[in-house]
Amino acid sequence: LRPLTAVEALAAALTGGTEVQGAEVPVLPDDRLVEIARRLTEPGRGDDTDVTRPPVALTATLRDYQLRGLTWLHRLTSLGLGGCLADDMGLGKTVQLIALHLLRHERGETTGGPTLVVCPASLLGNWEREVKRFAPGTPVRRHHGPGRDLEGVKDGFVLTTYGTMRLDAPQLAAVHWDLVVADEAQHVKNAYSSTAKALRRIGRDAVRIALTGTPVENNLSELWSILDWTTPGLLGGHTRFRRRWIARIDAERTGGAAAAGTGEWSAAEQLSALVSPFLLRRRKSDPGIAPELPPKTETDRPVPLTAEQAALYRAQVERAMARIRAAGEQDGGDGAFARAGMVLRLLTSLKQICNHPAQFLKEDPAQAPLAGRSGKLELLDELLGTILAEDGAALVFTQYVTMARLLERHLAARGIPALLLHGGTPVAERERLVRRFQDGEAPVFLLSLKAAGTGLNLTRADHVVHYDRWWNPAVEAQATDRAHRIGQTRPVQVHRMIVEGTVEDRIAALLEAKKELADAVLGSGEQALARLSDDELADLVALRSSR
Repeated sequence: LRPLTAVEALAAALTGGTEVQGAEVPVLPDDRLVEIARRLTEPGRGDDTDVTRPPVALTATLRDYQLRGLTWLHRLTSLGLGGCLADDMGLGKTVQLIALHLLRHERGETTGGPTLVVCPASLLGNWEREVKRFAPGTPVRRHHGPGRDLEGVKDGFVLTTYGTMRLDAPQLAAVHWDLVVADEAQHVKNAYSSTAKALRRIGRDAVRIALTGTPVENNLSELWSILDWTTPGLLGGHTRFRRRWIARIDAERTGGAAAAGTGEWSAAEQLSALVSPFLLRRRKSDPGIAPELPPKTETDRPVPLTAEQAALYRAQVERAMARIRAAGEQDGGDGAFARAGMVLRLLTSLKQICNHPAQFLKEDPAQAPLAGRSGKLELLDELLGTILAEDGAALVFTQYVTMARLLERHLAARGIPALLLHGGTPVAERERLVRRFQDGEAPVFLLSLKAAGTGLNLTRADHVVHYDRWWNPAVEAQATDRAHRIGQTRPVQVHRMIVEGTVEDRIAALLEAKKELADAVLGSGEQALARLSDDELADLVALRSSR
């Protein structure tokens, strides 16, 4: 038999078993492994009192749960192990990581290098401000933009973006880092992407920490990708992980199959025992986590189609379904591939019709007539009228930049000041827009969901409007948490616009079910819908009476 690595032996001690030639067999760990496993599973996770004192240099008062998070991070990293801090958005993952950096230096536990933070471009400014605020005097520099270099980097923090990291991986890999931090680590959830591969080249001897609010957005493979980066070898290779864990958990959920090989534990319980020491997740709704956070109310806002929208919707379904049925009759993989593309285009077109005819018809955003053509736009006008009358502020999320520009022009015509941030907005301009909104220059912030759904602190808003649905609950929750986070003093109201009788109506019901199955093996949003049969798809997209 091949000898187990240290991490593989630790995994066996945590689960009580290991896989040998495809079969699950029990193991009996020695005293040293038992002690390490005990240290990993006990500290800082619940209400224990054995917590680490915060570093003297930290100019912040940590909340109790943040102190327990620091304790957990310190115990892991002192053993040379990495992990994933997966607290809900807005619970202060950044300050916990800064505290860890200071604590390792205070106790002389570093390996002598600086801390590298890789994050989305929109978070560079926030990280720099937080380091200067909570660790004054600690060197911090951005590795981003023209003229960047790593000359003289010895300690402190170096901040870079995922895009720059991918370009400069050889130079970054040549630096000896103490900690490597992946913030919003869902950006590397695909282990085979060029970004994830580049990140794996950097800091091979460093301790790796992932920060994310959604460790499993759609499936367990994404969790594997993150933990295989932070703690290589813990979960085995991806093929083995799918066979040993995903297949068994899926079988137990669908068919009630018994766990094999290790007593009474189910596969899900074994995997939880293996993962939980390396993944710390606290939710805002957990008792005692953020009692000062005001309540959040989520409301689905059904709206009707206008006559123009209904005519466009019916015609598009009829045309597209005829092509899709024809493609499905072709033999071979080419037909199936073409059909899948047609399904995704149909779903996109129907979402655009539900948003506004001008978006679907690709009318000139600067000239297209907007009023009276969209049920969603009429509802938005009503909502904003109430919100502004109450001296409130709103974030309006859409996944389409074109729709955001249409909304921007519509609001300008109504005399409502609005700011717009999307994926093409330069980093410096993003930071200026955030400051302007937080300072009260405009009551409405129009945001591209994927460009602005993570990292930004927009607590001036007390209303969040999802103009269209991303069809992934985790992505929508992250966007909502731009407003519902520590620092918010008012209740937050979330409005999800859903067009009655359309595909949006039926997808909304699926999303609710998906929230309850976040740990299951789920499909990846719209792509899963491409596997529906013709009849199932026709039923999903058919326009029905809203009565």
